[in-house]
Amino acid sequence: MTSIPPLPDTASGSELAPFDFLRPELDRVESRIHAQAREFDPAVEPYIAYILNTSGKRIRPALAFLAGGATGAIADDHHKLAVILELIHVATLVHDDIIDEAEIRRQAPTANAKWGNALSVLLGDCLFSHALMLSSEFEDSLIGRKIAISANEVCSGEIIQTQRRFDLQLTREDYFEIIRKKTAALFASAMELGARLNGRSEAVCESLRDFGLHLGTAYQIYDDCIDLIGEEKEYGKTLRTDLNKGKLTLPILNLLAGANERQREKLNRLLIQKEPIDIAALSSIADYVGAIEASLDTGQALVEKARACLEILDESEHKAALAGITSFLSVLLDGCRQ
Repeated sequence: MTSIPPLPDTASGSELAPFDFLRPELDRVESRIHAQAREFDPAVEPYIAYILNTSGKRIRPALAFLAGGATGAIADDHHKLAVILELIHVATLVHDDIIDEAEIRRQAPTANAKWGNALSVLLGDCLFSHALMLSSEFEDSLIGRKIAISANEVCSGEIIQTQRRFDLQLTREDYFEIIRKKTAALFASAMELGARLNGRSEAVCESLRDFGLHLGTAYQIYDDCIDLIGEEKEYGKTLRTDLNKGKLTLPILNLLAGANERQREKLNRLLIQKEPIDIAALSSIADYVGAIEASLDTGQALVEKARACLEILDESEHKAALAGITSFLSVLLDGCRQ
């Protein structure tokens, strides 16, 4: 398998060369994100500052800016939206790391690895509440309400996924509903609200929301494949957590669906025992490579659907950049093929 590059880091480098025109916006929002730490009690501020320095590729802020630019102009409210969505996302990462017992994120110790689960839960809660407080400041109350709905969806998705660990009755439909909530909801909000802040029509807002849903779902499929086949030193975070923690992601569901009865019984037994399962064990059970391939095909189909959602937009560098993101994700999905 060839080396698979991670998604570009919009916060700290030149990897996002096609989107250099967004650099001033991204730099400004980066400063505003870090400045949020000073809004907390002095006793809490150092913890929040650490978390904000070690979390996130700032994909959601970039999407909010691109949606804003593609539907009019990027205003201060787009920066506020970008900060809020990123704070919600970072809060979910803190809680994810606790649930997964992850020790590394962005090549640094996770909050739970440094300070334990109890404090980390509260830090995540602080970030959530701060983001929702900021969302109440929009002149249009519908924006704040939609942000709150998205935050609720993210949390609900995480709860359902945790609730259904090691659940052999989980279907593909269940899986897609979980990742629509836990990952795609914030992508969708960035796109929809970026357009809504510019007063665009419902048709445009809904089309961009669909773009975010398709893109976010495809990205989660990519991330789920990386968890199985990626290298920790390359991605800077703890991998192999999904399978070991009983999260039945699309590749595993495909593996179960393609296995014969004897193979399925063996895999079910390993899952029910809730013991770590290595890749060699999976490869010996059924068509492991085929299961990965089928997942990547699904991701590619979703990327194509996302690209089609952009047809409603007038031509602009922001629309071209959104199309560029779909192309980049398509390349990453192809790079996962073994």
